[in-house]
Amino acid sequence: MSLFQRSVRSEVTSNASVVFSTLVIVWLSVLLVRLLGEAAAGRIGADVVLGIASFSLINALPTVIAVALFVAVLTTVTRNYRDSEMVVWFASGLSLKSWVRPVLLAVLPAAALVGVLTLLASPWSQKQIADYRLRFEQRSDVSKVTPGQFLESSGIDRVFYVESATEALDKINHIFARWYENGRLYVLLSGSGEMEDHPNGDRFMVLSDGSRLELTQGTGEFRLMQFEKYGVRMERDLRDGDGDHLGDKARTSVALWQDGDLGAMGELFRRLSLPLLTINLALFAIPLGAVNPRRGKSGHTIIALLFALAYLNLVNLGKAWVSQGLLSAGLMLLALHGGVALISGLLLRWRARLGRR
Repeated sequence: MSLFQRSVRSEVTSNASVVFSTLVIVWLSVLLVRLLGEAAAGRIGADVVLGIASFSLINALPTVIAVALFVAVLTTVTRNYRDSEMVVWFASGLSLKSWVRPVLLAVLPAAALVGVLTLLASPWSQKQIADYRLRFEQRSDVSKVTPGQFLESSGIDRVFYVESATEALDKINHIFARWYENGRLYVLLSGSGEMEDHPNGDRFMVLSDGSRLELTQGTGEFRLMQFEKYGVRMERDLRDGDGDHLGDKARTSVALWQDGDLGAMGELFRRLSLPLLTINLALFAIPLGAVNPRRGKSGHTIIALLFALAYLNLVNLGKAWVSQGLLSAGLMLLALHGGVALISGLLLRWRARLGRR
């Protein structure tokens, strides 16, 4: 391998590692804030925040790797022009086209990793995230209780509050519950309660020694009753339809191919697009990074970032078109990524001609 190729590969790899680390840290910070907000609102368990964040990171890695390599190649080419190192390489008989080989040598292993992540790892991680959320929804509402905190019951317009609970959370004390039913507002107060599972899968909170207020909205009429035992349904069994909670993103690539419907092919198109996008973005960064040192420093960078953003959005648009049956997945792959590769080649050729003048 020549000195030039070793230099390019080394600098691209170094820059990519820095950009990758930065993007991962920023992305994880934003994700953790969102997940902690969901945990505080009772939509997920606090004990699964780190698990969901880890699996979500696997899903984000393909895009992060592609963007990191694009920025790394762009900054490497730009720095060589700014520091006049390109003059030395041109004087040695090299041209801008000579960058293609070392950039490909640096990018192809990363593109292969992106392919493995999108085709194999990401569907598995999506399934794990869906299972985490489903298992939380299937928990008894009592198991979600934090004494002293209001909680909305899963899928039902019901709010309840407990003052204290046993360590195992099988029994709770001093309960307040409020819900709407048939245009009436119900308010319950009870000294204690415990959960009961019925054979049909419904779960009830059986309250003891309390009172119930029934208020008819709009009329002001109300009824107050005292009770020794009172059952309140907290949630339905969610286990029926476990197979329906997974979307195409959580299905294996083999299953999508065997299914062959429009939605499955749209998702398969997206997965196959990311490795190709990784290669195309890196190659496109070569002519985009070729700048005149005497001109402004930010104009080409803005154009490059806008192009990368447009390319990513076109992948999502292509997925929508394939899912709607407007184009086949194969034709869309060829049109989108082949078109970008063609434009990249033409732009590189034009830049190389300018460099020789």
